[in-house]
Amino acid sequence: MTRFKPNLITAALLASCSTLMTGGVFAQQSNEEVTITSTEQEQRANEPGENDQGLERIEVRGFATSLIQSLNQKRFSDTVSEQISADDLGGLPDVSMADALTRLPGISAVRTGGQAAEINIRGMSGDFVFSTLNGREQVSTSGSRSIEFDQYPSELISSAAVYKSPKASLIEGGVAGSVELQTASPLNNDKQHTFNVNARGMFNDRAGEVSDAEEFGHRLSFSYQGKYLNDTLGVALGYARLFQPSVSTQFVGLAYNATKDVDNDGDEEFLSEGFEFQHKGGEETRDGYMGAIEWAPVDTFTLKADAFFSKFDSEEFARGFRVKLGGASAAVANPILNDNAVIGGTFNRTSQSFTRVELVNDDNQDYDEVASFGINADWQATDNLTLAFDVSQSIAKSNFRNGLLWALVGEDANAELPAFDSDISISYLLHGLDLPDVGFSQADAFTDLDKVMVTKYGIYPYENEDELNAYRFDLTYDFDDNAFLSSVEFGARYSDREYSNDRSVFEYGSDSSFSASQPPLRLTDDMVEVVDWEGDFSYLPSYLSIDLNSALNAWFPSGIPQPVKTWGAGSPGVINGPGEGPNTSWTMLESGKVFEKVTAAYVMANIDTELFGLPVTGNVGVRMVETEQSSTVLQDVSEDIIDPETGEVIDTRGNPANGAQYITDDAGLVNDFYRPALLTDKYRDYLPSINLNFKLTDSEQLRFAAAKVLGRAPINRLFANATVRVEDVQAFRDQDTGEIVLSKPTAIISGSATNSPYLRPFYADQYDISYEKYFEDTDGAFVAAVFYKDIKSFINTFKEDPFDFTGNGFTVPREITVLVTDEEGEPLFNDDGSRLSVQVPTENGGYETAVNNDKGGYIRGAELSYTQIYSFLPDMWSGLGMSASYSYTESEIQTQTTLGGASVEQTLPGLSENVVAATVFWEYEDFETRLSVRWRDAFVSKQVAVNEQVVNFDSETVIDYQASYNINENLGMLFQVNNLTDEPTKSYFGSEAQTGTIQYFGRQIFLGVTYSL
Repeated sequence: MTRFKPNLITAALLASCSTLMTGGVFAQQSNEEVTITSTEQEQRANEPGENDQGLERIEVRGFATSLIQSLNQKRFSDTVSEQISADDLGGLPDVSMADALTRLPGISAVRTGGQAAEINIRGMSGDFVFSTLNGREQVSTSGSRSIEFDQYPSELISSAAVYKSPKASLIEGGVAGSVELQTASPLNNDKQHTFNVNARGMFNDRAGEVSDAEEFGHRLSFSYQGKYLNDTLGVALGYARLFQPSVSTQFVGLAYNATKDVDNDGDEEFLSEGFEFQHKGGEETRDGYMGAIEWAPVDTFTLKADAFFSKFDSEEFARGFRVKLGGASAAVANPILNDNAVIGGTFNRTSQSFTRVELVNDDNQDYDEVASFGINADWQATDNLTLAFDVSQSIAKSNFRNGLLWALVGEDANAELPAFDSDISISYLLHGLDLPDVGFSQADAFTDLDKVMVTKYGIYPYENEDELNAYRFDLTYDFDDNAFLSSVEFGARYSDREYSNDRSVFEYGSDSSFSASQPPLRLTDDMVEVVDWEGDFSYLPSYLSIDLNSALNAWFPSGIPQPVKTWGAGSPGVINGPGEGPNTSWTMLESGKVFEKVTAAYVMANIDTELFGLPVTGNVGVRMVETEQSSTVLQDVSEDIIDPETGEVIDTRGNPANGAQYITDDAGLVNDFYRPALLTDKYRDYLPSINLNFKLTDSEQLRFAAAKVLGRAPINRLFANATVRVEDVQAFRDQDTGEIVLSKPTAIISGSATNSPYLRPFYADQYDISYEKYFEDTDGAFVAAVFYKDIKSFINTFKEDPFDFTGNGFTVPREITVLVTDEEGEPLFNDDGSRLSVQVPTENGGYETAVNNDKGGYIRGAELSYTQIYSFLPDMWSGLGMSASYSYTESEIQTQTTLGGASVEQTLPGLSENVVAATVFWEYEDFETRLSVRWRDAFVSKQVAVNEQVVNFDSETVIDYQASYNINENLGMLFQVNNLTDEPTKSYFGSEAQTGTIQYFGRQIFLGVTYSL
């Protein structure tokens, strides 16, 4: 078999790799022409008779540079991939890498706070996306495997690649795809020294609607690359700072979690828990640092050490009101239905319903850090043999503190014993994806200091740390004269990962009434501010915004209590507590560690041959992966103690014979129900892959790829934290009848075990075919691709309701003790001075669990992309160009949701059937402008309300604009608008009539300068 010009093909691949390392995009920083070619190609192009065999010389400037370089990298890649590059640190204009990646075909983003944070690839959510930095696996502050790309400043990233088809040498883990980020390699910089400064001011045009919100922010970055000692030592340094306001005005609907026959037809309808209206504001500060030292004392050896660190701090407040409709116990008048779900009506408080309007002043603080360190040695031992060794560490830390302050309306806040105003009526009507109509009987009191009182404070921190240490060895042997293979690669990798999370809590007061034992706080003028709604929300009643620190200092003059990890005095198994009080055992049971050890090895042959007269390149290989995953857990080993004479249960205690231990919490409470244990699972997988590239003509090629892929469960879902909770019930004595009235006749037992170290990965067989046409007369390309993923299994969450807790080995009470108060919340006592109480029976509720579902299904789709620079146009219009892509994705996999009441099917999270991205740009002399549009149709994703909810999101169109002007060779100016049309985020529960969220984030306007030297 004849080998087809291997040197030329190898040169093209080397040119592509060199381009990937050095990058070259957004020449608003430089007027220099960019040549994408290698030295060997230039030499061959000048040899007699070889001009027709050399790769074409592409000379472009400005934004077109990024497009052409990305196309060249894609063209000569050995996998199905998409590429982004920058011509120096600070070249990418995007706020984060998430924004940058969404310009690529098949890539879309989920906006958090109005900005892209998580990316979706080919209709699959971030949980299915694997990410590396400089070829090394990255842990995440998200507590899962989904990388939060807004943690990575685009100014510190030189290039990025999205691998849609894997190869054996790539680290496993991406069912949807793998994202590779690269920082600078200073010895590959084409200049001896480069220095760049980027400074931009920013303004959010909605911040003025939110009291105390910041309107202005800034972005600042510095970067340097230099070569020393006869180009044997390279240094790269970078710093990027982002300070921006975080602003939104929003409506949030809550899940449908109750039923009631509201129209007296004999069938029960579904009721929403309620809804929220909020002003959100705050500040986000991100500081990123990058450094690299590269040493190449000889041509055959390179040693590189690099480090990346990013600190992202967010301090955010949310103010407004949270409406709790009261569930089945509320009195409902004039109900309006959508099928069997209530979407409007009047809800009146009853003695059992706890219908209310809470004035909320939430204070959320989120402090995140990511760090990545690595040392890489690359040695060409002989002309044919290359060895590489890499050691790395990736660390992520997150400290999220969710502080909540509730206020309710009382009858008279100046009374000696203030009484809660229980005369509450709430009317509302949802309007689908538009804001609802609402009415409150207490609306005039929302700004009245003589009525509003602070009734509860709660703080619920969530801290997690994730650390991964990895070691990797790779060997490549090049063949001098082989008709089929250009080289063969072997490698091995070992990683050791430890994830930990800690929960804690402090609560004081009541969010549903006035507590006598923990009385409400009387507000004063210096603690509050009257807040009005503006714009689309101006029809809502004003409310009191409460200064959190002032209120807490007045409520707790001896010092604000701090959250602790504690069983709680009312937790079963506590042996040294008062016998009554809250049960916060979840803080102990949901705290723990996950350990993951992965050993992998691969062999891969790189193909460079000719088949039926067509040049063929690519690779074929297999990767073996052995995974051991473990989780700490506290297992309940309590047993009933039976009176031998009566046969009655006289107590329940932990059994030491089964490993029960005395476990002390941070508050000093001791529980003897549990034994510490470590649960472990171990499994091995073999992942074959093949990538083939057929060169049809000098400008056309056809790709085929097939592989078995896996994606492990999110790291936090490997933590075994099965929990069982008993619902709280309130009791008071009716002053007219003397009867004791219960808020609910029974206490519902519910449980969850959606996390387990025995969860196996998602598995899929995937296939890709793509056709690529590169234009010859102008710069650009047309690419068409189809893909098919056969999902073998995925993690499915389901709920059994009712669930037999006792029959399945859970220790749960048959009844609970409820303390009785009067109608004002004052405690009542028996004749002997003890607290009056009643026994309330328990009732089995739902138990939610997760398993690896054997039944998978397909995900399939098609992608089209078109890029062209219209250089054939006359004069000033020759700088006009366009880059556009369209993706279609469909899947037969459906999940079930009951958030809207009835069980309905949802698509996989992150899947939009249609995604469109387009950029029109124009460059003329020193001026450049472009308009970018990203549209995706409806999809499913997470919405954070009172609890995390997976809901349906409406389609959205995000438009960005940018213009720049180079004043001289070194200095440039930039103007940029993100979210040009102030596109909101809107979601719903299965049906558009059942509103989920309506959020407006405002436009971000940037004005700045760039300086390069």
